[in-house]
Formats: sequence, structure tokens, C-alpha cells
Amino acid sequence: MVVPNQNVTGIPQSRSSLEKTLDQGFIWLTRIFAWGVIVVLLLIGLPIAEKAIPAIQEFGLGFLFNSAWNPVTRQYGAFPMIYGTLMSSFIALLFAVPLGLGTAIFLSENFIPLSIRTALTFLVQLLAAIPSVVYGLWGIFVLIPFLRPVQMFLFQNFGWIPLFGTPPAGPGMFPAGVVLAIMTLPIITAISRDSLASLPPDLRQASLGLGATRWVTIFRVLIPAAFSGIAGGIMLGLGRAMGETMAATMIIGNSNNMRVSIFAPANTIASLMANQFPEASGLQVSALMYAGLVLFALTLLVNIAAEWIVNQVKAKYQ
Repeated sequence: MVVPNQNVTGIPQSRSSLEKTLDQGFIWLTRIFAWGVIVVLLLIGLPIAEKAIPAIQEFGLGFLFNSAWNPVTRQYGAFPMIYGTLMSSFIALLFAVPLGLGTAIFLSENFIPLSIRTALTFLVQLLAAIPSVVYGLWGIFVLIPFLRPVQMFLFQNFGWIPLFGTPPAGPGMFPAGVVLAIMTLPIITAISRDSLASLPPDLRQASLGLGATRWVTIFRVLIPAAFSGIAGGIMLGLGRAMGETMAATMIIGNSNNMRVSIFAPANTIASLMANQFPEASGLQVSALMYAGLVLFALTLLVNIAAEWIVNQVKAKYQ
């Protein structure tokens, strides 16, 4: 409860007009900042949508399901790139979420001395400072040869599964997904660690006082309590994976053909735009803008789904 200003005699005093003006000014300032975010999104989205209108009129919703991308015949379809964007991001989260959450738990709990935790936290955050082109070069010369035996094993033993149905050809969706996992790892780890570390100590003490083990406290009390922050970190990591351009372009193979196998060369929307914009003209520019608008919409849908999941989990534990 806010206590009014009091004088030396203890009699409450009304707030001055200056304080009221400052409070109202602060409220309006925060409103301007909030609406400013929406304005920035509109300034980005509306020009893209305007440039995409010719392709929307030409191809309609068929653009989302057509697999042909041929500037010579003026046929454009983004389905292989949509599949590549979603699948490579899914592979990235498949590796980054358990590793990032586990690292966050390790760094937020007192498993090791504080000095070592501080050094490890700095090293994890250092991953975010590495340029994406360096990740791409590392993926070409180190990661692809390292993953080739694993891919060959999966192809030889589980090749009857469509996801592993082609022999590894070097650049492909799987190595790109692994690189994206490494690039999204610092985001997921940092935000998850901060969410867990900001929880009140009473939660841990109450759970342990009721007889729960340390691991039960972590998985049944702390993680549900910090789930909104953890989900936010995962969504930021997913947004980084879906929009990453340089590293994915160097590793994924840049093939516009539709293939289900994760070992085959593929493409993403961001890589497609980066590769073809310098030489694009006419309807091809509009088609690329249409693809960018699709990526914009996919990101929005992912965030809406994440908000729904967070609300469901909050309702479960309230």
C-alpha cells in the first residue's frame, strides 16, 4: 500500500502538482514506447506487403504450396523453403532446448563454486558474439566432416525412414540445424538462467522443507515457476534460427528442390532472399518479398502459439 507523504507531525499531505505531472508524463512516455514498437513493426511489414502485391495477385495462396522456383519460366513457389525453414529450426531447437535448459539449471543452482559459474556464464555468452560467417566456415570445414559418419550410420540403418532416406552429400539441412542450435544456445541459456535465478529463495526452501529432493524441486517447482521466461528464451532462439541467413546459406546447400530427407541439400526463406535479391528483377523481386512476408507471418504464428502454451501452463500451476 502506498503511504501518502507525511510531514514531521505525522499528518498525511497530498501530493504536489509537480509529482502528479511527472507521474502522468511517465505514463504517457511508456505508452509512446509501447506504441513505438507497433509502429516499427508496421514500418517493416507494410513496405514488404506492398512490394509483394504483384506476386500475391499472380500466385495467391498457391505460392505457399507450389514447389517450383524458376525465374526463367516465371514460376515461383515457396513450399521447399518454408519446409526448410521450419525443419532446420526444429532441428536447432531439438538440440538447443535440452542443452540450454540443462546449462541454465547448472549455472543457476549451487552445483559448483561461484567463480567457476561466472566463468562458464561468460563463455556461454561469448558464443553469441561470434559472427555468423565464422559459424558458417566452421560448419563447412569442421562440422560437416564430423557429422558425416553419424549421418551415414543413420542412412544405412534407418534409410527406410523418409527423414534419413538420402545419403549425406556434405551441405544439407542437418548440419545447418546443428549450427543453428549452437547459435541459439546462448540466447536460451542466458534467459532461462536469469528466469531461474530471479525466483524467490522461499520456493526452494519451502519445497526442500516439505521433503522434496533437489531434482524434484528443480523440475516440479522451479521450472514451472520460471516457465514463462524459459518459453520466452526459446521463442527468441527460434526467431534467431528462422531468420538466420549467412551461416545457413553457407551450410544448407541452397537447393530449391523439395526433399523430405534432412541429409539432402535444402534451402530456407532467409537464404533464398540473400542469394537471389542481388540479381532479381520484376516479378522475382515481388516473389521474394512474398516469401519474406511468409517468414514474417510464420514468426508471428510461432509467437502466438508460444503465448498460448505459456498461458496454459500458468493456468495448470495456479
